[in-house]
Amino acid sequence: MEYELLREFCISRSIDIRFNEPMSMHTSLKIGGPADVALFPDEPSLPELIKTLTGEGVPYIVIGGGTNILVKDRGIDGAVIFTSKMNNITLNAERSTLNAEAGCSLQKVINLCIEHGLSGMEGLAGIPGSMGGAIAGNAGSFGCEIKDVVKSVNLLMPNGGIKELSANDMSFQYRSAKIPSDSIILSAVLSLKKDEPFEIKKRFTGFINEKKSKQPVSKPSAGCVFKNPKDIAAGKLIDDAGCKGMRMGDIDVSAIHANFFVNAGNGTCDDFLKLMDMVGKKVKDKFGIVLEPEIRILGRSGYIQ
Repeated sequence: MEYELLREFCISRSIDIRFNEPMSMHTSLKIGGPADVALFPDEPSLPELIKTLTGEGVPYIVIGGGTNILVKDRGIDGAVIFTSKMNNITLNAERSTLNAEAGCSLQKVINLCIEHGLSGMEGLAGIPGSMGGAIAGNAGSFGCEIKDVVKSVNLLMPNGGIKELSANDMSFQYRSAKIPSDSIILSAVLSLKKDEPFEIKKRFTGFINEKKSKQPVSKPSAGCVFKNPKDIAAGKLIDDAGCKGMRMGDIDVSAIHANFFVNAGNGTCDDFLKLMDMVGKKVKDKFGIVLEPEIRILGRSGYIQ
């Protein structure tokens, strides 16, 4: 597919555009073949960019921090829109609210909250990725979920309009939120509670230390591979099925937390998918439970799923 008109549009709007961009450079797993086109817009330029892509018949997906995704080795057709330049934050300390664009680092938002004595997000300590991804997947840990602080979300709709949804409108559930098809999260308003920065920092540090002791945070991973079935942790099922330490190519089931698969160096998506199949089969054979992926699998077909 030719992208000359798209290139000209991006140059006219000072949008960073790259061709055959390795997705391994943009995912926490360090895995993924090339995207045909990679785009890095700011929020004001996004509506016209989407209109141009649609007009040119270019398929696109939107990616934040590149966590919780597995990109296939053959790469991605069409365009990948990265939200990394959509990273503005507006704080209203008096009202204990914060408006963060979708590309903001979740940890950057948490650190700002700590600095200004705003509590409610410290349980999300150590979760990588962006605000948009955290909201779309209702990120959570230590009994805290992003839905606990979301007041409203602004979406870019397929027709180019902006739609505001309240937290109730989004029907948050475990690792999911109800977002209209083909819409893009632009920003979110968070409602927090005032507390002493020292106390918030103390809780945050405790969560970080606990996470470091129980998860392979220093190694390339996509976070939890499988969703937790009702009333039991997927990691425990995988461990009890004897999967800890299993390996396919350069992908390992972590010895620290069995629901994390880590890239030991030169792992591929094919390796990762085969290991998912092996682990899923062992859990099903032993417990009769079918594990559901928590990570998103993206890209061109041609490998085991």
